[in-house]
Amino acid sequence: MYSEKTIVMYTILKKELLNSNEIYLMEVKAPWVARGGKPGQFVIVIPHDKGERVPLTICDIHPDRESIDIVYQVVGESTRRLSQMAEGDQLEAIVGPLGRHSELLAASPSQQKQMRLLFVAGGVGIAPVYPQVKWAHEQGIPTDVIIGARNRSLLFFEDKMRAVCDNLFVMTDDGSYGQHGLVTDKIKQLCSAPDCSWLSPYSHCVAIGPLPMMKFVSLLTKEIGLKTIVSMNCMMVDGTGMCGACRVTVGDAVRFTCVDGPEFDGHLVDFDEAGRRLRNPDARRYRIATADPADGHHCNLADNVVDTLTRQRPQEQDPTIRATTFDEVSFGLTRQQAVAEARRCLHCKNPRCVTQCPVSIHIPDFIAAVAAEDFALAADIIAADSSLPAVCGRVCPQETQCEGSCILGVKGQPIAIGALERFVADWNREHPAAHHAAAKPQPNGHRMAIIGSGPSGLSCAGDLAKQGYSVTIFEALHHPGGVLVYGIPEFRLPKQRVVEPEIEALRQLGVEIKTNVIVGKSITIDDLLQREGFEAIYIGSGAGLPKFMGIPGETLGGVLSANELLTRTNLMHGYDSHYDTPVYLGRRVAVIGGGNVAMDAARTAKRLGSDVTVIYRREEADMPARREEVHHAKEEGINFAFLTNPVQFLGDDQGNVCGMRCVRMAMGEKDDKGRRKFSPIADSEFDMEVDNVVVALGTSPNPLIHTTTPGLDTESWGGLIADPDGQTSRPGVFAGGDAVTGAATVILAMGAGRTAARAIHHYISAKAKPSA
Repeated sequence: MYSEKTIVMYTILKKELLNSNEIYLMEVKAPWVARGGKPGQFVIVIPHDKGERVPLTICDIHPDRESIDIVYQVVGESTRRLSQMAEGDQLEAIVGPLGRHSELLAASPSQQKQMRLLFVAGGVGIAPVYPQVKWAHEQGIPTDVIIGARNRSLLFFEDKMRAVCDNLFVMTDDGSYGQHGLVTDKIKQLCSAPDCSWLSPYSHCVAIGPLPMMKFVSLLTKEIGLKTIVSMNCMMVDGTGMCGACRVTVGDAVRFTCVDGPEFDGHLVDFDEAGRRLRNPDARRYRIATADPADGHHCNLADNVVDTLTRQRPQEQDPTIRATTFDEVSFGLTRQQAVAEARRCLHCKNPRCVTQCPVSIHIPDFIAAVAAEDFALAADIIAADSSLPAVCGRVCPQETQCEGSCILGVKGQPIAIGALERFVADWNREHPAAHHAAAKPQPNGHRMAIIGSGPSGLSCAGDLAKQGYSVTIFEALHHPGGVLVYGIPEFRLPKQRVVEPEIEALRQLGVEIKTNVIVGKSITIDDLLQREGFEAIYIGSGAGLPKFMGIPGETLGGVLSANELLTRTNLMHGYDSHYDTPVYLGRRVAVIGGGNVAMDAARTAKRLGSDVTVIYRREEADMPARREEVHHAKEEGINFAFLTNPVQFLGDDQGNVCGMRCVRMAMGEKDDKGRRKFSPIADSEFDMEVDNVVVALGTSPNPLIHTTTPGLDTESWGGLIADPDGQTSRPGVFAGGDAVTGAATVILAMGAGRTAARAIHHYISAKAKPSA
């Protein structure tokens, strides 16, 4: 056994081959999960730094050892690599606990006395059944268990299960062990009355295993009248619900397995649809691989002769080249261009650009420093108000904020404030010897928790750290950065070169970042305040749950959310053949939506080799996407279909999307908000052939936090309710960014983080004052 002195997070403590079907058990060090995990929940396992996110149900919990048991079957490259690891090896990450715990745990003591449970398990599903049976045994609830397999060699956990149930029935398809037959045969026997009518002695049935088994168990128990719970953990992909790939139809609604499940009413689940979604990609789809990064396009730019009377424009990659690579599109301003652009500034007496900046950067001052070629001073001026200058210089919509208010834009071209901010941030990163690192502030003795390491959380953490607070950020994913790392493509925002250094700068201020912690699952808001000793909390968890259209065919294979496509390519490097996460796209891809996320998804799909068409129900002028992004998309060969709205997705006989039925739209009069209304044109339906559909219609906040925090008020659509300073209905709990407003921009989220940091400081200061 591995030496206790050398055990670190995610160390494999025990490994055991359970049967000849390559099913393994591992006990792994996972303190966060061991602390809060419950039967029915699952974790995401990342075997190595280039591995996939593999969802696995928790098999057992050992609080005394701060460890959990997981059971997995070798079915692909990631689980193959997992099986090759040994005791003492360390996994890259374990994220959890995730999903809802078994609904059985919610039963009151009086309800438990009325229970008699039947568990049905098949294949690797035997493992997630075990912790629920163990719980029932501890509560004194009578329990019978049926386990089934094709033959004896595929069984496991027989002795463990016998120890915690009243009766164990083993069924094998070939009769090599136990009783010959299917699990449904045993259910019929147990629930039959002498007169051959149904007479179930059980209050609940829980079935976990292959989809066909759960389907036929549910069909039988529905006939019997026995309430049945099934676990749809086989549908899980990302584990947090943000990709939307785990959709399953339950009754009349589409549910997210990772968020709403994994357990559902087996009598309402559409198993046939779920089965189609689980099938392997057909011949129309192909694994995407890119050229080695060393062969990418590089351009050495000579300084250009500049005209100081006109706005300087940075050089960009040629569209025909950049549409095949994930290298950054813009090369940024040269030194000569930046100085010339800065010297165009009029230095207004009342600079409107500052008031229009959500984080209130002293724009004229840093521009003056650039004009004087004192780039280190310019960087210091920006850093006083922004923790993410290199990010903001690339992705903020300056044209509607600081640049949109520039006086030079009235009759000409505004100052390129965003390009100048990017130039300063890049120069500062590339010349570390030219400036002094910010001194770590003197601790003030107060501890703050930040939930989410996206732009809002990072901004709040930076401002608080500069005032001496001990700040800990809790991030659900295995990399910090939030939407900066999973949502915005590499060709717009390089992760290693731009995002990681800005996060590292916060660490240098003393900010601690704990990844793989799901607040609401691994730990709750109340735990942070009462058990962990944090004095205030800022919720900057963003809006990561994708929205869909709610039209027929939405659960067909090949219909995915923009979140799923972008997360696979950005966070998990699915476009890179050196990583395990695949990206499957057909040749004809339709992207539905007109915002920046739609442009990111369309341009990503283009780089993955697809012929892409953006579908938008209004006119081009109504698109909320930045003009620059639409321009770049057109340059790269993206097609646009305006005044077009899908009404149904069409599927083939394999359950994969093959077409899209659309209607033409007509624009009408303006509504009370000044935006023109639209309506479908009669008899204008037409079909469009597609291999994939990417839905990019926005996102909403994940309900994990507010559903586990009593007294935390929310809007009807799921957003947290907070006052202008970010104070929620819970004292000491603040919130801002997309978690409050819904999906918005990076800079607005940063502004909310800064506002909340000031409010938190006032809140703590007021508490610290002695009463009169």
